[in-house]
Amino acid sequence: MGEEIRLGSKVRVLRRQHRMTQAELARRLGISPSYLNLIEHNRRGFSADLLVRVAGILPIDYKTLSPEHDARTVAGLLEVFGDPLFDGLDLLASDVRDCATAHPTTAQAVLRLYEAYRGARESAQTLAATLAEGDGQERMHLSRFPSEEVSDLLQRHVNHFPELEAGAEALARDAHLESDSLFTGLDSYLRRTMNVEVRIVQTSEMRSALRRYDPARRILLLSEVLRRGSRNFQLAHQVGLLTQGAVIDRLAADPLLTSDESRALCRVALANYFASAVLMPYDQFLRAARKERYDIELLGHRFRASFEQTCHRLTTLGRPGQEGIPFHMVRIDIAGNISKRFSASGLQWPRFTGACPRWSVFEAFLTPGMIRRQLSQMPDGAIFFEVARTVRKESGGFRSPRTQHAIALGCDLAFARDMVYADGLDLQSRDAVIPVGPTCRLCDRVDCEQRAFPPIQHPLTIDENTRGVSFYAPLKD
Repeated sequence: MGEEIRLGSKVRVLRRQHRMTQAELARRLGISPSYLNLIEHNRRGFSADLLVRVAGILPIDYKTLSPEHDARTVAGLLEVFGDPLFDGLDLLASDVRDCATAHPTTAQAVLRLYEAYRGARESAQTLAATLAEGDGQERMHLSRFPSEEVSDLLQRHVNHFPELEAGAEALARDAHLESDSLFTGLDSYLRRTMNVEVRIVQTSEMRSALRRYDPARRILLLSEVLRRGSRNFQLAHQVGLLTQGAVIDRLAADPLLTSDESRALCRVALANYFASAVLMPYDQFLRAARKERYDIELLGHRFRASFEQTCHRLTTLGRPGQEGIPFHMVRIDIAGNISKRFSASGLQWPRFTGACPRWSVFEAFLTPGMIRRQLSQMPDGAIFFEVARTVRKESGGFRSPRTQHAIALGCDLAFARDMVYADGLDLQSRDAVIPVGPTCRLCDRVDCEQRAFPPIQHPLTIDENTRGVSFYAPLKD
């Protein structure tokens, strides 16, 4: 704690947001304005004692001070400047890191501006295609995608919400919930405390919905296609919306969410979080996870949760003093679209471009329903252990479409031995490691056969008379 921490630029931003002069903050801290000026420009460091005194004056969100927070910003900026739009500017990775560290608000502004630019560009392309086809066009949104904003909010909270955990534990006590009769307990709780009737109805009545709540009639309809665990989850989700409204509304009012769509999607995500906490109570689930060495399928059977729900719950075990393995998780479809992402492992998933095709999550589509294991090494040398498997969503009858995704759950190599999936693997062998990258534009592995774009670190050189391992790989003499 005696080491100095260089957080001056972040404190400078916070001071300005609260319209406090440098002289005023220095006076309240008991230091000279000149010394505070050096600190705010990262030419002097914060002692832990001084940081505590600052926290007594300014409302510091300690999550924003973590190295992981800076790493996410740096990864996002590197991805932005990997756009061909910036070719020829000779930007160095060190320049980007300096910008993110010294000017964090400027870095966030660049990310927002680029997101708006991408949204406008995609909307313009869609409009052009629509006009060419002669169809009408509804109002288009040029701002950030709601899913991206919600992902950023979950990431900032490290996907752990103590108030929702406490709410789930209080519900289990008040409703006397038992794992073997969870549906009955939740059904009884809704009838007894909220006068809500639960009905299981045929698909024709649900009109493609899996859950539908009528607040006027106080009737909750659940589709017959939901299996036992999914019925429990949907019932717990509705209980969360009805009992945790104040907590969910406050969390969804975060300034990170800039639209009504983002706030609505956030409410759904938080209600899902609550439902997972009800199905998989924190203490009980963590003990089981450790005992069974994070066997996802076995945990799913025990708590009657799907593979995806179990993976997601494993990423939420961040209670101080009772942490699980810091995992990363991603969900993709067969076209490579990332629809869910979170990382506590240090791995940075791409936000604006496609992910590396060498990740096992893509190969999972080749062996549906089977677990695939992978040791992956990033260009900076970091090694991650990952398991991936495809999942299929609940559907109706023969004519209903079959929706398939792939889920990947991974961690730093240091935690791999804690997982049953590492058994039989030589984690020290570099022959078993698969070289991967964040995205093609940011990966400097020019000898990759699956490269789709040239790296920003190397100029594009083409010899029409010679073919290398890929079109973009520079040729050797």
